Amino acid sequence: MSLYIVGISVDNRSEFGVKVQEVLTKHGENIIARFGIHDSQNGSGIITLNVRGDKKFMEELAEELTAIPTVTVKYVDLK
Repeated sequence: MSLYIVGISVDNRSEFGVKVQEVLTKHGENIIARFGIHDSQNGSGIITLNVRGDKKFMEELAEELTAIPTVTVKYVDLK
């Protein structure tokens, strides 16, 4: 198992934030830590995750999230 730091950017948070939350909840057993902030001036949000899993899992998680409009995902493997 690897440890990843994941950055998620969500534009138009009011419309797509619920879908992002659904994906994160679905994979909650792999999420070690989560920190999220929103910018009330432009309606965007940023979420930072610490995730444990293999490369295949991380690629699938990123693919699910980026399938949501306005969502961008970047991640780095720490191990």
